[in-house]
Amino acid sequence: MLDDRTTAATWPAAYPQGYAVVDVETTGLARDDRIVSAAVYRLDAQGDVEDHWYTLVNPERDPGPVWIHGLTTDVLAGAPLFPEIAAEFAARLDGRVLVAHNALFDWSMIAREYARAERTAPVRQRLCTIALAKELSLPLPNHKLESLAAHFGVVQQRAHNALDDARVLAEAFRPSLHAAAERNVRLPLLECRPLTEWVSAPATPRIGHQASYQANGWRPSRKRPACPYPNPGRYEADKPLKQGMRVAFSGDTSIDRELLEDRAVEAGLHVATSVSRLTSLLVTNDPDAATSKTVKAKSFGTPIVDEAAFTQLLRDVAPADG
Repeated sequence: MLDDRTTAATWPAAYPQGYAVVDVETTGLARDDRIVSAAVYRLDAQGDVEDHWYTLVNPERDPGPVWIHGLTTDVLAGAPLFPEIAAEFAARLDGRVLVAHNALFDWSMIAREYARAERTAPVRQRLCTIALAKELSLPLPNHKLESLAAHFGVVQQRAHNALDDARVLAEAFRPSLHAAAERNVRLPLLECRPLTEWVSAPATPRIGHQASYQANGWRPSRKRPACPYPNPGRYEADKPLKQGMRVAFSGDTSIDRELLEDRAVEAGLHVATSVSRLTSLLVTNDPDAATSKTVKAKSFGTPIVDEAAFTQLLRDVAPADG
């Protein structure tokens, strides 16, 4: 582990200048669920805590799994609405890399709350501590926060309390960051793009916050029409994608997954939910992850590219044969 006397001299110059370790508790896991509490620990470039902040948030709906987060309707009734804490939350995130355990979830929930409030979270990059643990090959039995905490001797006091979970993660992130710096490991940073697909229903008579919430909704998932083009086969490196190619996605993406799939469909590609011998291409930012899709892709010899390469390929998709 890095010694404090040698840290400054050996610290990788490309590492970020500050971090916001975040945890949010929510009414559930779906796209239209809401945040009920949020906590941020601000850390400096080398992972030392600068300050922390915590707030309850009135979700304007049923609080969901009270048995997990412990926040009842009565407790949340007097809490501020998200738009009322959005500015303070943003100030805590501004100019920093968002760090979270399963960062895609926390970022997605935060981005959707800002979209509902017709604002944008000032986050440009995120770092998932699960991905960092994989980069460091930490000998963890699983990817739960409690396992990462135990590995570094961090004591959890109130699991699923946003403030304590953020504290635990901040304390576990610092040694992870130092281990990465000591070995000059590339941090698994992903771009954060604000979500702009929040849609409002036509104006209707509404009574109270609950009705207002129900009249608006995150764009629902829907069944896409079948791809009209035949499958031309597998993608070949250094050649363009061709309409009709079957594309599958696996793992965390910078762009909201459904928006990325929409772009693929609009370009004339077939979005597949699984990988088979007919799959033309697998898109993943973590090709070494042992997910069912990556394992199958490798066994079939299916080409694999990352999200950045795929978005470049989407700019110039060749027309279907005939």
